Amino acid sequence: MKNTLQDLDLNLLKLLKAVVDTRNTHAAANQLGISQTSVSRGLAKLKDVFGEQLFIRKAHGVEPSELAVKLAEASEQMLNPLIKVIESYQNFEPAQFSGEIKIAMNIFFLEVYGDGIFNVLRREFPNANFKLVYWQERSLAEVLNGDIDYLIHFEGYPLPQEIYCHTLEDVELCLIARKNHPILSQTSAWDAIHQLPLTRVFIDGINSKRSPVEEVFLAKGYQPRVTLATHSIRVLINKLCQSDAIMFGSRFVSSMDSRLSSYPLPELPKQMRHIRICGGYLQTKRGYPLNQKLHQIIQSYFDRVTQPKG
Repeated sequence: MKNTLQDLDLNLLKLLKAVVDTRNTHAAANQLGISQTSVSRGLAKLKDVFGEQLFIRKAHGVEPSELAVKLAEASEQMLNPLIKVIESYQNFEPAQFSGEIKIAMNIFFLEVYGDGIFNVLRREFPNANFKLVYWQERSLAEVLNGDIDYLIHFEGYPLPQEIYCHTLEDVELCLIARKNHPILSQTSAWDAIHQLPLTRVFIDGINSKRSPVEEVFLAKGYQPRVTLATHSIRVLINKLCQSDAIMFGSRFVSSMDSRLSSYPLPELPKQMRHIRICGGYLQTKRGYPLNQKLHQIIQSYFDRVTQPKG
């Protein structure tokens, strides 16, 4: 190649691709909105840069060389990400967005809030394709490499500083058990409830081995008896409805089945009487219109969520 690529005008690559696609300099000029003379000058510059004839003239157009075809393919792969970034900052219209939106959330939040979040997203992004997935071991890496656009998790989940986090909702906690529970209907004192079977939802990265509530049991000299730990909200609800087991959770769980009821918490430290739900995305995407819009939509959704009454 005669000249260095450092001085190559990106518009020449657009011209190259247009001529390869149309096989005709006149048609390429119309497609790009320029004169045929400008196309001819551009092709001459391309020949000067790459050092060989890129097109052979035919009776009704031009035939691209193998190098021209490969350059056109490479230019598309190179220019499309640039165009996507530029377009994301110019006249971003959620209703016109037709790409993919991927949101990962703790499985508990996916069960409780997933349907509502999907409904508001679908209204704002009617042409988008959605992936609402539960948080897994590889999810953090997917956030960091840009594959996941937004995450929803508990405040206590450890996240690196590369991820911008903000509080979406502060949720009050309670005890959950079947209606007319023989013990909780009378009292929630520790000396009355410490022998009851416990259930809990796995929160990967926080309570995979032992939950903070179990630590409180041990600190008070009680041995927690966890009879069910699961990722499935439905399995947990069935256990609660069919036994005297209890769960430390939110009224959102008790509202999911008419056989359940919520009861007051026993004496607990103030910080354990509520949980914070946090949203987050890459710090480097804080200025991206798509991520800003997702944040606004999801925050507005949680602002409208009313916690069930006890």
